[in-house]
Amino acid sequence: MSHDAQHEQGSKTLKRVLLSVIIVSFLVLLVGGIFVYKNEAPIPNMVGTNDQIVTTHNNLINGQETYQQTDLADYGSLLGNGTFFGQDFTSETLNIVADSMRNFDAKQQYGKSYAQLSKEQQAAIADAVKSEIRVNRYNASDNTLKLTASQVYALDQVRAHYEQLFTKGDPARALPKSIFKAASSTSTIKNLSDFFYWTSWMSSTDRPGSNYSYTNNWPYYPAVGNVESFYAIFWSGMSAAFLVLMLAIIIWVYNHFKFQMESNYKSFPTINVNDIKITPSQRKTGKYFVIVCLVFLFQTLMGGLMAHYYVEGSAFYGLPILKWLPYNIAKTWHLQSAVFWIATAWLGMGLFIAPLVNGKEPKRQGFLVDVLFAALIVVVAGSYTGEWLGAKGLLGKAWFYFGNEGWNYLELGRFWEILLIVGLLLWMYIVWRALRVPLRNEADKGGLVHLLFYSAWTIPGFFAFSFLVNPSWNITTSDYWRWWVVHLWVEGVFEVFAVVVIGFMLVAMGLVTKKSTVRALYFQIIILMGSGIIGTGHHYYWIGDPDIWIALGACFSALEIVPLTLLASEAYDQYKMLRDGGKDFPYKAPFWFLISTAVWNLLGAGVLGFLINLPGVSFYEHGSFLTAAHGHGSMMGVYGMLAIALVLFSMRQIVQSDKYWSEKWFKMSVWGLNIGLVGMIVVTLFPIGVEQIRYTVEHGFWAARKLAFYREPLIFALLWLRIIPDSIFIVFGVLPLTWGVIKAFLHMKPSQKDVLEAPKVSSSVKSGVSSVNVKGN
Repeated sequence: MSHDAQHEQGSKTLKRVLLSVIIVSFLVLLVGGIFVYKNEAPIPNMVGTNDQIVTTHNNLINGQETYQQTDLADYGSLLGNGTFFGQDFTSETLNIVADSMRNFDAKQQYGKSYAQLSKEQQAAIADAVKSEIRVNRYNASDNTLKLTASQVYALDQVRAHYEQLFTKGDPARALPKSIFKAASSTSTIKNLSDFFYWTSWMSSTDRPGSNYSYTNNWPYYPAVGNVESFYAIFWSGMSAAFLVLMLAIIIWVYNHFKFQMESNYKSFPTINVNDIKITPSQRKTGKYFVIVCLVFLFQTLMGGLMAHYYVEGSAFYGLPILKWLPYNIAKTWHLQSAVFWIATAWLGMGLFIAPLVNGKEPKRQGFLVDVLFAALIVVVAGSYTGEWLGAKGLLGKAWFYFGNEGWNYLELGRFWEILLIVGLLLWMYIVWRALRVPLRNEADKGGLVHLLFYSAWTIPGFFAFSFLVNPSWNITTSDYWRWWVVHLWVEGVFEVFAVVVIGFMLVAMGLVTKKSTVRALYFQIIILMGSGIIGTGHHYYWIGDPDIWIALGACFSALEIVPLTLLASEAYDQYKMLRDGGKDFPYKAPFWFLISTAVWNLLGAGVLGFLINLPGVSFYEHGSFLTAAHGHGSMMGVYGMLAIALVLFSMRQIVQSDKYWSEKWFKMSVWGLNIGLVGMIVVTLFPIGVEQIRYTVEHGFWAARKLAFYREPLIFALLWLRIIPDSIFIVFGVLPLTWGVIKAFLHMKPSQKDVLEAPKVSSSVKSGVSSVNVKGN
């Protein structure tokens, strides 16, 4: 068999394997979703000892809607999911319930408070309360949950606690007073409190037929019997063993079948980037990249404000801004801005690169690029405004559609989500118009151009699952679908699109061969999807899902470090290309950020992700700063750095000449961003997260989220020190990048109306994206 025939056969095998992996993985995820739906905790009508109605199913749903409407997920957390400044409402409520039940029983039996009893009496009461809490008194036939007298008393105490909290506020934790309208505040807070009580019930009562709760005994609180289960311990060990086995197999396959990208040059070509011609639509993408930098700057300013709220509470260096810019709105804008600027960078790069692949531009392409830009501005500005109005309670019943949906990373109101999907579909249409000739000419429907097009389709495709998250659904089911967006869209689809785009760029510049790149991409996507799809299960450990997700999530999320490690190993190859390119290599700045992406793939997404995904660790750290350390390292370190690389790769070809290309500023930026990000993690996020685990083990998770923990001398000092890496990140990272991009934008090349020419190079190897022909090697 000839070499070409072997290559074609191997390519077909890779495609079959990838298709099989995707089908099987999604089948497992969907079947697991059916188990989630069938085994979710019921939302019952609650009755007292005399069958009197205590609260209803509708009240609990209304409480859940209130939680989302007021965006409390961007202030505190529920079942550990949300934000880490405010309390975790589930664990705090569980502690109130346990204390109240002990006091109730003590008064009933001894006529004293629990604190006044002897140690022997306290032990007896505590054991009785623990047993009482674990008993599941739910009756499925009439959807009622019977509460004991002490549980009814505890619910009254929960209501009183949150009535005081949300009426008076908590300035030390940046919670404004009277966040609910006075006319309906009492009933609203009552329903919200009942909802919190329900989450504490599902986290502490035994799941039918089991000796652990609906949340697999999370949060850790031994006083109510919430301790780490056998499954969390066992599958932590099994996942590590599974990782060692699969790592050996994958590395052998990787090396044996030579899935590395092969160099396409003997002597590095001199790329005359100034000779690259650009079309009108490509020139119009310049404004996308300016918006990327401005939104990035806005995001970091909101992040700095949030970090400051941790130490000063309701003010910013004495300025009383809490009334106008509460913590939860700053957090909402911080998260939404990250999604906006990273996605916009990728959209802009797709619009820029498509005409280069084709060699010419369809008619009215520039007009469509302008239309999409206008739509993007409407979505960004409209959603920011709606989120502020919704959290302030100024949108009434329209909060879900025009305000904030109340979920981390899905804060967009449903109307803005629809507009965003429409915009993404318009983007796909614009890209398709430019790619349809190369797509038609590429005989291999799984070739490089098709891979780029397929991976681009997944961006609007997977974001559409956000429509399956609704405020009237059980929070467990909604969260199941939410992670389809947050994990599969952000951590899965973005990752796949990232590896394809990086491979495409390297081929475009004539640095690696096309055939080897396609093979390498298929291999990388196989292990990314094979581990990442089912690996979504590590988000399902503690939110009310069946314990099967501990096994699946632990094993497959552990494997996620393998493709990330292989991607990180490419950092050396990229560094070698950068070194070979010499001082005249025009793409040094994009390569600096590509190398950063590879390193953070290993450290932020890989190492920190592996650490917190082990069930034995996650049980104690879920809802702590360690999650934030992983989030910053992966979101900014991987997707943010890659987005910047794409911006600079595109802008380098748009800028008029070397005179207006601020390479020194970009070099300062890459160092500032990396040093600042390392500082955030090493100085604040990681050490506080580790201390929160220790505090949880000693006192229970509820205590590790109290304000008193953040006011511990060491923790408070670390929170103040955050100002140093934050300042480095903004001043030496974001600002130089923004200045350099704006300067290039103000000095763009004039556009050529129709045909694009490849840039002139000093060797026979063509450079520029136009060299990615559909028939070449």
